[in-house]
Amino acid sequence: MAAPRFYCPPPLPLSTNAELPPDAAHHASRVLRLRVGDAVQIFDGLGNALDATIHAINGKHVLLGNLQTVLDTSSSNLRIHLAQAMCSSEKMDWVIQKATELGAVSIQPVQTQRSVAKLSESRAEKRGAHWQGVTVAACEQSGRNTLPNMHVTMELDAWLANQRGSAHKKFILLPEGATGLHEQTGIEKDVVLLIGPEGGFTSDEALKAQHAGFLPIRLGPRVLRTETAAITGIAALQTLWGDFR
Repeated sequence: MAAPRFYCPPPLPLSTNAELPPDAAHHASRVLRLRVGDAVQIFDGLGNALDATIHAINGKHVLLGNLQTVLDTSSSNLRIHLAQAMCSSEKMDWVIQKATELGAVSIQPVQTQRSVAKLSESRAEKRGAHWQGVTVAACEQSGRNTLPNMHVTMELDAWLANQRGSAHKKFILLPEGATGLHEQTGIEKDVVLLIGPEGGFTSDEALKAQHAGFLPIRLGPRVLRTETAAITGIAALQTLWGDFR
């Protein structure tokens, strides 16, 4: 059984002893009920991780010892940037969690004309903090040592304007896409994947995305829900050019 993992904001300790942050300490002692001598792993979200052993534990403090550097093998050679149209809170959480587990390096929520959820500035800030927590938990669970870059929510038009000068390979998933991922070439390092909301992109939005350099592709003959499309698209990219090969 793998040792429990805990996120520790950088920098990781350079000495032979360290304390878990308060939230992680509470989870270790009160939820997981770990004991002295149990093995754990800590990571900083930047790709660094340490194996450790619990030397002392109580409700508020967990002291670690025997710290040893761990080689990071959790990062894919393919850098997938997911742009996900805003959908219901539960679906957004699910997409962000699974995209993190599957290795997306950045996640950009975008507001579209048919987005079910519309966030005010104050609510967007709160949701952003919540989503950051979702990525941390997903990294702890999946063995990933690098947190994805969780961007603030943007309007689709503004985000597309920023993408016009990007040299990355860019795809938009559309049921009417004329080609599939397996037909693509020149996939080397960075790929941007744009996913629509529950009701799909409007024809105007799809056209603007294509003018910004996004190639319309399809994932098989069936129409996928927004959360299914995001996860299927990432998994397909990892299978064809990433670390699923």
